[in-house]
Amino acid sequence: MSNDPSAAAPGPSSGTSSGPRTSGRPGRNRIPELSAIPWAGPSAITRYAQVGRNLTRDMAEEFATGSDELYAVLIRSFKGHPVLSLFGAPDVRRRARRVVKRLKRAAELQKGAGVELVKFHAQFRKEFVDILPQAKPEKRRSTFNWNEGT
Repeated sequence: MSNDPSAAAPGPSSGTSSGPRTSGRPGRNRIPELSAIPWAGPSAITRYAQVGRNLTRDMAEEFATGSDELYAVLIRSFKGHPVLSLFGAPDVRRRARRVVKRLKRAAELQKGAGVELVKFHAQFRKEFVDILPQAKPEKRRSTFNWNEGT
């Protein structure tokens, strides 16, 4: 084996990784969809809240779906007490529910994170609405026309 550091395999520890990675460990990086949004003004904060909410909704749905699928897989595995298997394996169902409960809790927490992002945006608007630039009249939505088409 060589002690030459240039012979090391490329990777996060060798400094050859590209992108916004800050360390070699997985899960320690920023989310690209959110980190790509520059803090350039009120529209950026709105966009950040929207993208964050969409991500948390996706994660909540994935965790909820995954918990249902996992419960079915664990029940099918039927790895429980041999005597209790004669009665429909209640111990397997109970243990599967305990495992899946954690995934369902993660789904609920993701839903809560989405709600907090909506509150974040509302709080920003409430606190800083007086210093935000006014919308230009040509960019404002027109009023609804009830007589259209008649």
